[in-house]
Amino acid sequence: MSVAEIFSDAQRSLVSHRTLAKRLRRLENSPNFEAHVKQCVFRLLDVSKSEAAGTRVIKFLTTYLVSDDISNQISSTILLAVLPFLCAKDKTVRYRATQLTCQILGVLQAIDDDLYKVIRHELIKRMRDKVPAIRLEAVMALGRLVESEMEEEEEEDSDEDYAPGLLHKLLDALQNDTNADVRRALLVNLPATPKTLPYLLERARDRDAPTRRALYAKLLPKLGDFRHLSLSMREKLLRWGLRDRDERVRGAAARLFRECWIENCARTETEESSEAADEKEAQVGFYDPSIPALLELLERIDTLNTGNEDGVAREAMKDFWAGRPDYLDAVRFDDGFWDNLTPESAFIARTFNDYCHSDPSYREMIEEKMPEVTRLGFHLQKHINELVARVQHASESDSDEKIALQAEQEFIVEQLLYIAQSLDYTDEIGRRKMFSLLRHALSMAELPDECTRLTVEALRLVCNSDAAGEREFTSIVLEAIAEVHDNIASSDLEDEAEADEEDSFVSARSEVSGESTPRNEQAKSKRNKNLTEEEQEAKAIKEIVINMKCLHIAQCMLQNVAGNLQSNIDLRTMFDNLVIPAVRSHEALIRERGVQCLGLCCLLEPKLADENMRLFTLLLKRGHETLQVMALQILCDILLARGPPSSTHSEFSEHPVSPPATTEAGDDVTPTTTNNQSSTLAGLLSPFVKALSQTFPDEVRATSTASLCKLMLCGFYAGNEDLFDQIVERAIHGVAKGWELLEKVRNAVLVDRDQSKGKAADKSSDKVKERERSSNGVSSARTSNEGVGSGGERVVGESMEV
Repeated sequence: MSVAEIFSDAQRSLVSHRTLAKRLRRLENSPNFEAHVKQCVFRLLDVSKSEAAGTRVIKFLTTYLVSDDISNQISSTILLAVLPFLCAKDKTVRYRATQLTCQILGVLQAIDDDLYKVIRHELIKRMRDKVPAIRLEAVMALGRLVESEMEEEEEEDSDEDYAPGLLHKLLDALQNDTNADVRRALLVNLPATPKTLPYLLERARDRDAPTRRALYAKLLPKLGDFRHLSLSMREKLLRWGLRDRDERVRGAAARLFRECWIENCARTETEESSEAADEKEAQVGFYDPSIPALLELLERIDTLNTGNEDGVAREAMKDFWAGRPDYLDAVRFDDGFWDNLTPESAFIARTFNDYCHSDPSYREMIEEKMPEVTRLGFHLQKHINELVARVQHASESDSDEKIALQAEQEFIVEQLLYIAQSLDYTDEIGRRKMFSLLRHALSMAELPDECTRLTVEALRLVCNSDAAGEREFTSIVLEAIAEVHDNIASSDLEDEAEADEEDSFVSARSEVSGESTPRNEQAKSKRNKNLTEEEQEAKAIKEIVINMKCLHIAQCMLQNVAGNLQSNIDLRTMFDNLVIPAVRSHEALIRERGVQCLGLCCLLEPKLADENMRLFTLLLKRGHETLQVMALQILCDILLARGPPSSTHSEFSEHPVSPPATTEAGDDVTPTTTNNQSSTLAGLLSPFVKALSQTFPDEVRATSTASLCKLMLCGFYAGNEDLFDQIVERAIHGVAKGWELLEKVRNAVLVDRDQSKGKAADKSSDKVKERERSSNGVSSARTSNEGVGSGGERVVGESMEV
């Protein structure tokens, strides 16, 4: 066979390439062999990219060069012949020439330096080609060159350096090339070194989903042990991957966590000698479940900081339990486990409990492995006492180690309280144990804020869910507030404690009378005069601490009740003696927390919301940035609780909220319609419109746009299209922070409305058709019963009733 015949057969199928390569090697000594090969290559250059025969010929040529002993000479000959066509005018010729060069460089063992420099120069120019397919082949070829250059640089350590310039160009293409295939090819083919790794991991935020998936599915498993990555990078990779908008990317990130990272830790636990290591290298599948390895994995992703509600560790463990049932079977929660809890082991117990509760098929595993309510109550009591002791000890010695130990114990208690919120309290003995424990824990002044919040939520679940249970819950929390105040104040001297009790608006005696007698005022003034400036400052700080703690407990309680404020005497007492004085306080921190509590009270009492609308509007106008943001959030919550103006099922429908009257010129939005309902809504929305002004801080403007988005999504847009369209246009022209989201939400609501109208129209047309069919049936019945008289009419009437 001639050279041309061999190349002709090679383009038909990939199966016979090895046989054809052997035949071509037999013709190497024939005259003009290289000329015939080059002629076949030249004819290949005109073959379009979509033609599979061209790709088959290039693969055949690669197969021949790999198996040939004198391939370097033939390869150099072909490269020299193809070199002028790398800059050809025809894009098909440029593509085939670049593709052929890339394939030959992949099998080439050695090349002349001069030819190497020329090819490198031409390929760099192809990186800026307007055809993405040509850029793809160019960067793949240069990726092989940069790897060899970096190896030579490490071995020779010479002054002549190609790699930094070439590497810089490739990294620039990795970041900025508009074609996703080019970026993905560089991601997979660039060598992973300390210099390139940050750029490679950056592709986790690439706009192309397959590129992001390639990072998690190909690059990261290929890198080896994940512990070589920094702690911040591990956390970012998990967060970016598990919260990706593409489901396949999330799946790749979850598999990376549960199949690669856990196995890296399990290998360390399993391999105790080099011989065992050699044996494990050949192992297929996963290592046996190792709880120490899981603990190490959680420690490596900083569970103490990523295990909170906004952290990514919970999402990672949810996917972990779902994909590793062997660990579900292996985990054990005996008394030794609970007595020696660490942040990581407590997090394992909490996530295991959450996952088993979410999957009905694993409910039995909870009863089998998790302790009953009474036993868990004793473990929780032990760790709460330890936490309080560490808080007291840390206040005496603020060393970093003591603070770290306190943070770890606080995290452990939080996880146990999360577990307590999912327990079944039908067991009366266990319910009483947990009730007394949570009641006592809530009265501890040293209990941190987050633990206090979780304690209040757990206590609400322990109490009955009816109105009587809610009254019991509020009375218990109010008693705990008084005890917390007394516990903090009692740390001072007895006379100072009595003075603090009389001065503080959260005194237990304030329930009886909130006013001070002139005699008490004189005694208070006399005591204050006897104090030095430092003592007065310390006393003021002490009072702020007391009030902030009590207000925080009250806020947590208000977030867990749903009854009416007026019908609950405990809530009313708390509102009069705690919330109102806090709102009037001159201390910024106390006033902010008091406003939060007032907003929650307004959600419970429609009339109270009506009375305080102007107060929140005044806070928006004159308050500092935090109060302005808070006021907008409260106003939005009030409107959402009230419901859209057309709603008749809202709790607030019987008590319409009066529109605020504190609007300035140019702040109101006048709708094009004269509907009174729209006019009222325009007044209610005027604070949000005013907050879009550039005179307000960015955070306030962002809160305003977010609130308007919520209102549109919750049905306020329907019937008030012109009003909201004007508001959106104002936000766009004012470049308010978040205006893009506001416009997207408006467009999404419009699309949803059009779709709903389309469905309604379809239903309407179906009803019309049904009526037509019914009328046709009636007409035919009347026709068939003509002359029957009343009997025929009675038959028709009966059939219509049916």
